Amino acid sequence: MDFSYTAEDEAFRDELIEWLDTHLEKFLAEWADTGEDDLAGAGSGGVMQAMERRRAWQRTLNGGRWAAIGWPEEWGGRDATVIQNVIYSETMARYRTPGIFNANGLWQIGPMIIRWGTEAQKRRWVPNILDAEDHWCQGFSEPEAGSDLANLRTVAVADGDDYVLNGQKTWTSSAHIARWGLFLVRTDPTAIGRGVKHEGITALIVDLEVDGIEIRPIRDLAGEEMFCDVLFSDARVPVAYRLGEEGEGWSVAMGTLGNERVGTAGLAIGMRSDLDAMVNVARSVNPAALDDPILRDRIARAHTDIEYTRLLNYRALSKILRNEKNWPEVPLAKLQWSHLAQTLAELAVDLLGPAAMVAKGGEGAVDGGAWNRLYLFQRYTSIGAGTTEVQKNIVADKAIKLPRR
Repeated sequence: MDFSYTAEDEAFRDELIEWLDTHLEKFLAEWADTGEDDLAGAGSGGVMQAMERRRAWQRTLNGGRWAAIGWPEEWGGRDATVIQNVIYSETMARYRTPGIFNANGLWQIGPMIIRWGTEAQKRRWVPNILDAEDHWCQGFSEPEAGSDLANLRTVAVADGDDYVLNGQKTWTSSAHIARWGLFLVRTDPTAIGRGVKHEGITALIVDLEVDGIEIRPIRDLAGEEMFCDVLFSDARVPVAYRLGEEGEGWSVAMGTLGNERVGTAGLAIGMRSDLDAMVNVARSVNPAALDDPILRDRIARAHTDIEYTRLLNYRALSKILRNEKNWPEVPLAKLQWSHLAQTLAELAVDLLGPAAMVAKGGEGAVDGGAWNRLYLFQRYTSIGAGTTEVQKNIVADKAIKLPRR
C-alpha cells in the first residue's frame, strides 16, 4: 500500500482544511436552533427542517466548489483524483460535517447523467442536483429484486414519445421528499424467461409528481420514515428522459453502484469518532461501565477492527491506483461496515447502561436519544448496499472458491 501524498494532494488537503476552518463553525452557529443531529436523526425540527439545513450546507459547499469534487470542472467539480477523494472523505469525517441534501444526486445520479446523458439532459439536471434545487432518489430494488437486481419486473412500454410504467419499487430512500429519481425499468419483459435477465433493462429519469405514481413511506424500527414504496400505474415518462440507450440500464446501474463506494474511506474515521464519543459520554452518565473488564475488552476490539477496516480501504484504493481490480476488498469492506456499525451501536447502549434506554423526546435522553436511535437504526446495515448473506456468498464463491454443494 502507498500512503504517500503528492505536493498537489497536500495542497488540496490544506485548501480544504482552511475552507472548513473558515466556514463550518459559522454555519453550525447559524443552524444551531434546528436541533438536527445526524446521529440522532431528524431532530426537533422534523425531517423537512433537517433537509433544509442539509440544503443550506450543500449550497455552502458548492460556493467553494466542495460539493462534488469528483465531477469535471466544467460542471462545478474539481476533477479530483482517487487520493483526493480519500483525503476529502477522511477530512469531512474528522470534522464531523453536516449531512448533504442530495447525497444520491451528487455521488451517484449526477455522475451518471454526466457520463450517459445528452447535452440537453446535462444542462437541465446537473445544475439542479449540484445546487440542491430539488431532491433526488434512486429506485432500483423491488419486492422480487432486492439483492438480485437483475430480477426487476417494473415494466416500461413505449407509447409514442413516452414510456408507460407499471410496477413497484421498494426501499427507495427519501422518495417522499424527492422531485426526481433515477429508476431502472424493464423494457424487454421476455428477457427473464429467456435466461438473459441482465438484458432489456433501461434507466429512466422520472418526475415523481406526474399522475400514476403513488409514494408510500415505510415506517422503520426507529420510528422514522426514510424508505418508501413507489408504485407505478400507467405513469408516463417521456422517452427524452431515458438515460443512455434502451437496454443499457444494466451498464448505467453498474456505474452508479460503483459510485456508491465513493466516500467509504471516511467511514473508519467516522466510526473512530463515534467510539471516542460514546466512551466520553459513558464517563459522564455511567462511569462504572469503563471499569468492567468485558466492556474494556470490547472497546479495544472495536478500536482494532476500525483500524483494520481503515487499512482494508487503503488496500482497495491502492489497487485502484495501480489499475488493478479491487477484489475481494470491496465486499469485505461492506461486511466490515455492517459488522462494525452494529457492533458500535450495541457497545454504546451497554456502555451507557439504563441511560441508553431513553429515546428521542424522552426526559433525560442522552444526546437527544442519539444512541438509542442508532441501536435500532443500524440493523439496516445488514441489508443496505448488499445483504450480508449475499456478500458472504460472493466472497465464498469468487474469492475463496469454496466448493458448491
